[in-house]
Amino acid sequence: MYRLAFAAILAIALPVRAATPDMGQLDASPTLFTVMAAINAAGYDADLASSNNHPLRNAMRAELAKRSIPSLPAIKEFFAKHRRRNDTLELSQYVSFALTAGGPPDFAITMRDVEVPPDVSGMTELSILLATFYREANIEDLWKRSQRGIDQFIERYHGPVSDAVLQVNALLRQQTSGVRGSHFQILVELQAAPNQIQTRSYGSEYTVVISPSPEPRIFDVRHAYLHYSLEPLATRYQDILARKKGLADHALRAQGLDDSFKEDFLLLTTESLIKAVEARLDHKPEGVQQAVQEGYILAPYFAEQLPVYEKQEQAMMLYYPQMVGAIDLVKEDARLSKVEFSKGPAARPAVKTAPPPPPPALTGAAKTLDDAEQLYKADELDKAKKRFMDVLQQTDQNPMHAAAYYGMARIAAKQKDPETAQRLFEKTLELEPEPWVKGWTLVFLGRLSMAAGDGPRAAKYFQSAMQLGGASEEARKAAQLGMQQISK
Repeated sequence: MYRLAFAAILAIALPVRAATPDMGQLDASPTLFTVMAAINAAGYDADLASSNNHPLRNAMRAELAKRSIPSLPAIKEFFAKHRRRNDTLELSQYVSFALTAGGPPDFAITMRDVEVPPDVSGMTELSILLATFYREANIEDLWKRSQRGIDQFIERYHGPVSDAVLQVNALLRQQTSGVRGSHFQILVELQAAPNQIQTRSYGSEYTVVISPSPEPRIFDVRHAYLHYSLEPLATRYQDILARKKGLADHALRAQGLDDSFKEDFLLLTTESLIKAVEARLDHKPEGVQQAVQEGYILAPYFAEQLPVYEKQEQAMMLYYPQMVGAIDLVKEDARLSKVEFSKGPAARPAVKTAPPPPPPALTGAAKTLDDAEQLYKADELDKAKKRFMDVLQQTDQNPMHAAAYYGMARIAAKQKDPETAQRLFEKTLELEPEPWVKGWTLVFLGRLSMAAGDGPRAAKYFQSAMQLGGASEEARKAAQLGMQQISK
């Protein structure tokens, strides 16, 4: 019976993932797969009776139980030495190890001792044990034969995750590739106990690990992606936020708020902003009041500021310092003094994340583009134009060139030079602009066409903006307004 089940679940198929693959944003890890196979064989029985387990977990356990694996007693001894007080913490240390270690066949940890995560520092001997286990149990073969089940599970997440990431990118007006200098990775692990989601930030890698659950954990994945997108901004502008830290005293009254938020004002600020963003994306304004009652003290402020942000043109990366700098301590103190905080923890706890590393400072063309936007915002148009032109010499990336031409086109429009603005906006469209840039470019072209008396051409631009996936909501509204003006 086991043989039949194993044959059905671990179907022999073409090895669509190599042992050490270049993983996509949504994928599975051969290192984590091997770690979970080893600890399941060694006694990791968390929620084993749950109907939410993926069939692959029991199939792997049954298959490994039939094999001769001389290293297994040593792995069982290691597992026994590293038991933790609950199943989540027990799984957590092995997830940390798998995300720190290299891939098969040696699973070596090559980073310096000071860089090894604290919960991994006492587990380095596992590398040698895993290397032997991998060879003796022929995990490479089991990994290849598990691909069909893994791919089917990933397929459940692919569309919803893509939509969630696009939704966040559109609101924050950030590149579809995410945060510059870092990488967001979602890993599925079918041998873990069900209903688990764990998040890690190591160096430039931000990773979410999800296990089987009755429904895809899209809310949690989006929440993690918001952390990945917004935490670097809080760190980059911590000097501004330090001047607002006096408000943190109000969070101390929130009995249900986790201590990590009470002790880290940057994390509290980020979580407050995330709560406001989630309420806006989900069209649930009541979520803001719930958030502040739970202790996320700046959620109401950010909820008020997000519509203001959407009405202007800058990306969140550029607008953020203005938004947090405008926090009025007197006004927010008065608001928070009236809040009756909840007595217990929230029904849905926030996704726990490791403290983020300092974000990489903007350099090269990205820094020049940032400087140009700040100069444009300050109405120093000649200086801004020069910096936008510098971007063209510093990189050959089309989206960056598009952003530079978009900036110069706006300057031309401000300087009442419609012919140059028209030419530069059209050049922007030729260079693979990010969706939010393309959306506003189409709106501006529509406005220029209207000013020139060419209603049909303006309508085409506005319609294109309204139909563009990833365009900001404000750009769509501007396009709709343009269409209404044409029809009058």
